[in-house]
Amino acid sequence: QVQVVESGGGLVQPGGSLRLSCAASGTIVSVWNMGWYRQAPGKQRELVGTITSSASTYYADAVKGRFTISRDNAQNTMYLQMQGLKPEDTAVYSCNADVQLRFNGPHYNYWGPGTQVTVSS
Repeated sequence: QVQVVESGGGLVQPGGSLRLSCAASGTIVSVWNMGWYRQAPGKQRELVGTITSSASTYYADAVKGRFTISRDNAQNTMYLQMQGLKPEDTAVYSCNADVQLRFNGPHYNYWGPGTQVTVSS
């Protein structure tokens, strides 16, 4: 069984910072690409950014220069450091992990339930 769980959401003032975590656990052999997504009320889910197993990153234009994605492969954990937060960053942030359960086995995609980030004064 594999679980992907986000943590670290909350209420923050405009201009503030927040750090989210995404941990994958269970009978995992390898975690490959991981990604952060967000969905604001009344809007479609959008990509925030991704990170490969070798720590190459990609960011959406809306967060480039303000958000930083990193990971700890030993802990199967990914982080999202958010700075300069704006009200339009308010959303449920979810993570996605590409996982192998055995060596040379198939890849499976898992999602976490999400964590709420609210940027408001």
